[in-house]
Amino acid sequence: PQNGPGVLGTGESFTYEWIAQPAGTHFYHCHSLPLKEHIHRGLYGTIIVDPDPERVRENPREYVNYHGPITDDFREQLVEEAKSRNHEYAENDAVNEMVMVMNSFDTNFDGGNEVYAANTRAFGYGVGDTDGEGNWTAGETKRPIQIDKNQRQRVYLSNATEFDLINSFHTHSQFFDYYDHGTTLTPTNKTVDTIMQCQAQRGIIEIDYSDHEPGLYMFHAHQSEFAELGWMSFFEVV
Repeated sequence: PQNGPGVLGTGESFTYEWIAQPAGTHFYHCHSLPLKEHIHRGLYGTIIVDPDPERVRENPREYVNYHGPITDDFREQLVEEAKSRNHEYAENDAVNEMVMVMNSFDTNFDGGNEVYAANTRAFGYGVGDTDGEGNWTAGETKRPIQIDKNQRQRVYLSNATEFDLINSFHTHSQFFDYYDHGTTLTPTNKTVDTIMQCQAQRGIIEIDYSDHEPGLYMFHAHQSEFAELGWMSFFEVV
């Protein structure tokens, strides 16, 4: 109970069963030694637990970092937000969702990182070629993340970076709301353009480009070293 069978040998298996709560974004990873080597080489992932709108209606205080009165209107606002995060409700169809795991790679085994990325591939969401005058083309193996300017954007962000204490997420030309760990339906940080996460920290970013012109908008780590070594990307707003 609680810890499972411990270390599994080659060919062994074990089925974990647990109650999926609280609603939010969760991080799982290997816990066998050498731990940092196992995590660094990819033994981790993200689990998303959807909020139950009816439970939100019955127990709204479980989902807010707010100590004022819960009015009927506020309660229904929380229920609607829960529906937008629950993949069994039509309200979720109106949101473009993506998962990003910030990670890094020690390619020469010196205990430090030489490559940084979002979702493993350095510069993977970049452009192929540019003429320096605003014209660009996608490459064969990389291109910006294309998003509809009229659609709400939601990023489930996790940090799996090893050998560095923190990683960060920064947007150009737009601010966003951030829900730390995704366990609340009201923002932890409202109208920000940079957040930091330690290893295994995670959260939800809600961002809106509806008042922006079509084009490329950069997002990246705001440690310059990380950005220069691969953790630099673009949204293509259309």
